[in-house]
Amino acid sequence: MQSRRWFWVAALGMAAAAVMEAAPLPRVALEPVWPKLVLQRPLWLEELPDDSGRFLIVEQDGHVWLVEEGDDGSGAELFMDISDRRPFEKNEEGLLGFACHPRWKENGLFYVYYTQQNPKRSVISEIRTTREGPLRADLATERVILEIPQPYWNHNGGQLSFGPDGYLYITTGDGGAANDPHNNAQNTASLLGKILRIDVNGRSGKLQYAIPPDNPFVNEGYGVRKEIWAYGLRNVWRMSWDRETGELWAGDVGQNKWEYVHIIRKGGNHGWCVREGFHHFKPGPEGARYVEPIIEYPHTPQLAGECEFPGHPPGTSITGGYVYRGTEQRALRGIYLYADFTLGTIFGLRRQDGRVVQYGALLEQPKNIASFGQDSYGELYVLVFDGPVMHVVQAK
Repeated sequence: MQSRRWFWVAALGMAAAAVMEAAPLPRVALEPVWPKLVLQRPLWLEELPDDSGRFLIVEQDGHVWLVEEGDDGSGAELFMDISDRRPFEKNEEGLLGFACHPRWKENGLFYVYYTQQNPKRSVISEIRTTREGPLRADLATERVILEIPQPYWNHNGGQLSFGPDGYLYITTGDGGAANDPHNNAQNTASLLGKILRIDVNGRSGKLQYAIPPDNPFVNEGYGVRKEIWAYGLRNVWRMSWDRETGELWAGDVGQNKWEYVHIIRKGGNHGWCVREGFHHFKPGPEGARYVEPIIEYPHTPQLAGECEFPGHPPGTSITGGYVYRGTEQRALRGIYLYADFTLGTIFGLRRQDGRVVQYGALLEQPKNIASFGQDSYGELYVLVFDGPVMHVVQAK
């Protein structure tokens, strides 16, 4: 294993140097935020939308921690614990998603996405915070709003985020195994391999939520799932909206050769499993059109000659990030930051007039990057599996 890592590090360094020379981008560094907060497999960070400067940090095993801005982490409090439900059975299962309601200050509602067994399924629930005393999740108020059967343990997607329109968006993987054996991502009768969009404030028929009237498939015939916002996705691992343009960016984990980033299009078919990135993968309908990714990178240096973006450093599992719109790191303005989970490399790209004009590695470091986070000011954070939460800053 050690020799394999050094092979990757050497290949990464050579490729990164070539890209940086062709398309210079600012380097970044990581600074600990709550150095005394010891976390186990953190997957999500959310600032409470109440101007309190408090953050919630989600761990894969079912713990959610409440920590204050400016604290060293030693004062972190347990906000929620569903570890006794054993959501984390296998590597890609667990408590994967968390989102505060846009009217959190009024209603104290939040939403979670976690996996369960017997039968294997993904659960999306609404929970209310306690009315009195310390701020805690009141598990007695849990309302399950959606359960999605899962055929396998991997490719669960798992992000929950409220969009600028106030609706809840949900990422789902293609169901797992390999090569999308059930063709879920291309099947509009399935909720798998999609980005879903629902209204948690209403009800449609027997559903515990409403279907937004402008969802792209709302007028389709029987069998088509009206919750679908976009499809043809393998396993989106983190998505985000650009605060200035409103574009929805998504990092989609590839199969054997390619990792890629999509700008999600309403009603768009983003290609999987007919396409992997820009490349043919399986036979599909003749004449079908797909939404191409905006960038891709290869799993191995040997694939570099086939890559649509020459010199992009390799990796094997993308972690989607954010377009930086904060004010503290001026050189990062407008750059989309994303990472490779396996190698720990942080990449960046600039896009202009609908195309990528610069891309490259911003930082090489060895820790697994599970997720990015963003605060109310647009500053960015990184969650690594075996360390404190890190603040992304411009390297000095």
